[in-house]
Amino acid sequence: MKALIFAAGKGTRLKPFTDHHPKALAKVNGVPLLERNIKYLKSFGIKDFVINIHHFGNQIVDFLKQNNNFDCHIEISDETDELLETGGGLVFARKLLDHGEDFLIMNADILTNINITDFVEYHKKIKDFATLAVSDRESSRKLLFNDEMVLRGWLNVQTGEQRLAEFNKGFKALAFSGVHCINPAIFDKIKRTGKFSVMEEYLDLMQTEHIHGFLHDSILIDVGRPESIAEAEKHFK
Repeated sequence: MKALIFAAGKGTRLKPFTDHHPKALAKVNGVPLLERNIKYLKSFGIKDFVINIHHFGNQIVDFLKQNNNFDCHIEISDETDELLETGGGLVFARKLLDHGEDFLIMNADILTNINITDFVEYHKKIKDFATLAVSDRESSRKLLFNDEMVLRGWLNVQTGEQRLAEFNKGFKALAFSGVHCINPAIFDKIKRTGKFSVMEEYLDLMQTEHIHGFLHDSILIDVGRPESIAEAEKHFK
């Protein structure tokens, strides 16, 4: 299976480090996030990667070369000209991903110990074109799921704003974990072009399609702020 790692973002919350470096090279206990996630996915047998780059992307390319791509096959989706966000970045990388096989997506600044084998098996069993890893944890934005774990809405916890596919019948509010399993059929369903969030597409597609959540209780840390590095260092040695 191939994996797309989103490593293009500017990482503004991780300043001052990201004034001179990409956030994917921020270190947790001396090991860059990108290295941790390549090795994490490799531990589940994934050795074929696409990595998107924009902010100080040349540093990521150099880092991979210095480490012999961690003995993996790695292709670069170069967004140097324009940062396209998650949805635009996915579409931009289509030629590297649309080969009839399911693939994984992961944010470079997420550290987790989700069992990827279980996640992929769940995705293949329900035969959706998109399965989202989710957990019951603190988050300012939540996804809403029915009893069958089908995506039915989105909630801004702070403002109370909701986007719903149907009346909220006691939906479970869960936080997205930044890990998705995708069937390339999604490329023919995405309507937006240019720069956009893939979550916007999911929230449109939930009106007509089944998008499932995979509920996990694994460790998950969004290493987006300097204080979250300290938190991550307690769990990831």
